[in-house]
Amino acid sequence: MTPGRTPARPASAPEPDPTADQATKDAMSNATTVSPAHSASTASTLITNIASLVTNDPSLGDKSPLGLVQDAAVVIEGDRVVWTGDQSKAPATDNRVDAGGRAVLPGFVDSHSHLVFAGDRTQEFNARMSGRPYSAGGIRTTVAATRAASDAELEANLTRYLREALHQGTTTFETKSGYGLTAEDEARALRVAAAHTDEVTYLGAHIVAPEFAEDPAGYVALVTGEMLDACAPYARWIDVFCEKGAFDGDQARAILTAGKERGLHPRIHANQLSYGPGVQLAVELDAASADHCTHLTDADVDALANSRTVATLLPGAEFSTRAEWPDARSLLDAGATVALSTDCNPGSSFTSSVPFCVALAVRDMGMTPDEAVWSATAGGAAALRRTDIGRITPGAYADLTLLDAPSHVHLAYRPGVPLVTGVWRRGERVL
Repeated sequence: MTPGRTPARPASAPEPDPTADQATKDAMSNATTVSPAHSASTASTLITNIASLVTNDPSLGDKSPLGLVQDAAVVIEGDRVVWTGDQSKAPATDNRVDAGGRAVLPGFVDSHSHLVFAGDRTQEFNARMSGRPYSAGGIRTTVAATRAASDAELEANLTRYLREALHQGTTTFETKSGYGLTAEDEARALRVAAAHTDEVTYLGAHIVAPEFAEDPAGYVALVTGEMLDACAPYARWIDVFCEKGAFDGDQARAILTAGKERGLHPRIHANQLSYGPGVQLAVELDAASADHCTHLTDADVDALANSRTVATLLPGAEFSTRAEWPDARSLLDAGATVALSTDCNPGSSFTSSVPFCVALAVRDMGMTPDEAVWSATAGGAAALRRTDIGRITPGAYADLTLLDAPSHVHLAYRPGVPLVTGVWRRGERVL
């Protein structure tokens, strides 16, 4: 599937507003506004004087996958976009925001994160940067800390990173369990996450729990039985780390199949540390995404290109582990759909910054700036099988990011610079 193609599955319900407190909502950028004439729920707002607007609608603007419109405007009403086009043709509205000749793009869709955790792995990172290779075993450190944390501590940690991500333009996120590895701890992680997003993933199969180290079959039975029963009511997705040191292909198939039978749709951590069966299994089970995709054969690339499974690339993990970069170019040239996400987690990719991942993808993974921005917005939406986010078109949620730059290209051109100067989420300005 090529950039711009619409995912086949219908959208899920919108997630609730996650993180912004009133102080954040009041922190406005340099753009000017006119006070609303009606209530926030019904008032219309025109955002005008947009130098470059990324719509992700190839029927608009320059007809590229990004659907770039120059000298553009957007009209928001309630929580939706109701009009997009040339600013000279914009309709009358209740409110007006002057974008000041800046770029506007869809809010980033972070379709892979691990934000329900406690503890710190600074020492592990320091050691790894001194030459010790990354392995799946480091997860156990976070498991111990997460089990010991209270619900309030887990939620405080989660909302801290959500606020951090929101300030960098992320308006939709997926997050997983996976640091509890008991039925009770996995379920409470999902309860905490479900209070902030509908895109919740059950990852009891992150690694084999330490107490089952000598009985992996027993742990698979727990993950597909009692733990699944406890977790299914809170999750939309089921995931498995299909990798040496975690779960093999047969175990992963059994876990994902059990989840499908309970109404959870598969996603897979696939082919991160080595070649393996993960990608092929993802396509076989119609997984929404195969995530990491660092070690791919030609057959893996072909399978992804001829399926609706999205290849979600997570360059923060390669950056933080000094691992081989995924070959985004081969996936894109084959026609696969690619998403970019942070993989924010305390062990292998401790960043909540999608702009940083965009810059890495352009610099080190063979993506153009256009491709990287599409993958971080519409690509992420495809990985969540959503059509109501990741684009700025009538009917989509009014999730917008305003850059202090004239073009989206500056996300890669000026890496590390905090360019996000305004964020609208569900039609409400939150930054």
